[in-house]
Amino acid sequence: MSNVERNGDEFIVDANLLASAFDLTPDDVRTRIRNGHITSLCEAGQDEDEGRWRITFYAGARALRLIVDRDGTHLSQSTFPVRARTRDIATGR
Repeated sequence: MSNVERNGDEFIVDANLLASAFDLTPDDVRTRIRNGHITSLCEAGQDEDEGRWRITFYAGARALRLIVDRDGTHLSQSTFPVRARTRDIATGR
């Protein structure tokens, strides 16, 4: 599997890519996603960014942002600090 694959309207991101970005093991990544400690946001590009998606993963006070095309080809990535997010289980936000 490449780092990012497209499956219909969804993207599948390899746990190894997230593990490397957040200094975790792939198993830790899977557990933290299941527990809501790693969250994500996927945004479709518009206008000149049509055909690209920005996928941002949040883990504690760090974020990983991936830019991918319609085939899931990994175009770029960056990591940066963010304010630690907490997830409200009732609203999912």
